Amino acid sequence: MFASTRASNGLLRTLLTAPAPTLCRTTLWTQRSAYATVVDKVTAAAKKKERDAFVQTSSSLFKTYKPITPGTRHLRRPLTPDLYEGRPVRALTVAKRKNGGRNRTGRITCRHRGGGHKQRIRLLDFRRKQPGVHDVVRVEYDPGRSSHIALLKNRDPAAEGKAKWSYILATDGMRAGDTVQSFRSGIPDGLVPGFDLKALNKKKPEGASEEEAAAYESSQSLALGVFRSMTLKSGNVLPLRLIPPGTIIHNITLSPQGPAILVRSAGTSGQVMAHEDSGRYTQVRLQSGEVRKVLQDCCATIGKVSNPLWKHRSLGKAGRRRWLGWRPEVRGVAMNKYVFSI
Repeated sequence: MFASTRASNGLLRTLLTAPAPTLCRTTLWTQRSAYATVVDKVTAAAKKKERDAFVQTSSSLFKTYKPITPGTRHLRRPLTPDLYEGRPVRALTVAKRKNGGRNRTGRITCRHRGGGHKQRIRLLDFRRKQPGVHDVVRVEYDPGRSSHIALLKNRDPAAEGKAKWSYILATDGMRAGDTVQSFRSGIPDGLVPGFDLKALNKKKPEGASEEEAAAYESSQSLALGVFRSMTLKSGNVLPLRLIPPGTIIHNITLSPQGPAILVRSAGTSGQVMAHEDSGRYTQVRLQSGEVRKVLQDCCATIGKVSNPLWKHRSLGKAGRRRWLGWRPEVRGVAMNKYVFSI
């Protein structure tokens, strides 16, 4: 009797102190994993791998160097054989007075700025109000922006000073000897016979029959097609109402008389998506994918911004970034607590 009691007590202690079976945990873990959604995370390593793969497939587009020094081992620059190697037109530049990221009281308002090579700011024409044909004299490097710039010469013999010479953003594929034209100030008379810009949004003239209205609309659409075939050229400036949907554009203004503000960085471009029936707005897709409504009286430049390979360059060493005026960036978690509180 006592032996059976001791045996039952021992069995009870064994059951109470036995570890939990692993089967339940495995089952719960499997069930929890079944409801998980696997999403591929785009990491910095993946971006670097994609960039290196692109560079290897297009090695003829970049200049690399024999790694005789650590600074040239990873140095990679886009090939730009068409760039002018001389100095800019001094009348179209101003001196850049550096402040190291400080405001007028001496406090740092923009971190990680300071030093760098001496530069002169190129004065670009973002309004393009001078009509007539302009010749592209040369394409130059601009240290103050990622894209290249083009020097234009006005064919008008009466033009002087800045009306004679001007800098603009160079479009992709623009070379010396090309011609560009701006239609922002209006359409020259007689450029396209029968083309009436004021009657572009009118369906039919007042008091006309349906046959006359159909003939008028057909003639206007034909004249508009001829006008677009003559003016839709890379580097030309046109109002958005005259640019057909699907056209690649850049240098987009946000007011009819204002300067170009949107899509000015190297390799960027926008696209005309649609013209609204009201005749007031045009839908433009920007480089970020955002579709924005812009007034149809605003202007844009045809084509894509030059230097599309700029984002694939590699400076090779920290010193080249210092030459460009950038100072080191220190992580906040590496600072003392009183310097950068988290």
